[in-house]
Amino acid sequence: MWNNLKTTILLAGMTGLLLAIGQLWGGERGLMFALVLAAVMNLGSYFFSDKIALKMSGAQPIAREDGPRIYQIVERLAAKASIPVPKIYMIPTDSPNAFATGRNPNHASVAVTRGILDICDDEEIEGVLAHELGHVKNRDILISAVVATLAGAITMIGRMIWWAEMFGGFGGGRSDDRRGGAFSALAMMILAPLAAVLIQLAISRSREYEADATGARITGNPQGLARALDKIDKWAKRIPMQASPSMAHLFIYQPLTTGEIFSSLFSTHPPIRKRIERLIGRDFV
Repeated sequence: MWNNLKTTILLAGMTGLLLAIGQLWGGERGLMFALVLAAVMNLGSYFFSDKIALKMSGAQPIAREDGPRIYQIVERLAAKASIPVPKIYMIPTDSPNAFATGRNPNHASVAVTRGILDICDDEEIEGVLAHELGHVKNRDILISAVVATLAGAITMIGRMIWWAEMFGGFGGGRSDDRRGGAFSALAMMILAPLAAVLIQLAISRSREYEADATGARITGNPQGLARALDKIDKWAKRIPMQASPSMAHLFIYQPLTTGEIFSSLFSTHPPIRKRIERLIGRDFV
């Protein structure tokens, strides 16, 4: 219920932001354009954000005959968690990672990288997938998928404003009628990605701890997830995964994103060592 409310607040806030920007830069014409854009974006965020996330990650569906190991684990964990079996996808990269997405448990998907299947044993994979099913069970996959879409949209809006200012503004009026100018457009180009990161931060850190705890309860084996997190942390530093900043909060381990200065200052995930300590009461030596 709380996650549904947060999703509604995010969508309403995004609508208000779009309308304000449209009014500021294009007057009545800009306001109408922003209203149409907000309607399309809200509907798209709710119904298609999971598909957008899967497409952006490069994930491909896995047939049962191609991944019997992961199918068996996911089906067993879904039964333990009392949720429908999600669709299963593979991301073709050697960097170890995974994420879950969807608007509810009946429309959920989990995606794992080729690399995580290579480095983790069955207990560790079970821990990772239980973490992802924890997101599904806790019903925070919708808000995560919506945030991924909205964060990308905020960045896009900043770029649109920049180009609109460069070529005459949304309203197409005289230059002295336009609000702001090149400096305001430049500010939006800087602030929009930062706003996207702040939106991610608002939901990501606490939900990772919660999904870790839920996953450990599903398996009854927190050691499996703790070992997996330790392996992922070490291997991901050797084989880093590149991802869009708007996607970073979805993954079990924060991938590299463009603008590493912002990534280090505004991490969407708690430190791996702290997550391990919460799971088993200590870090690995």
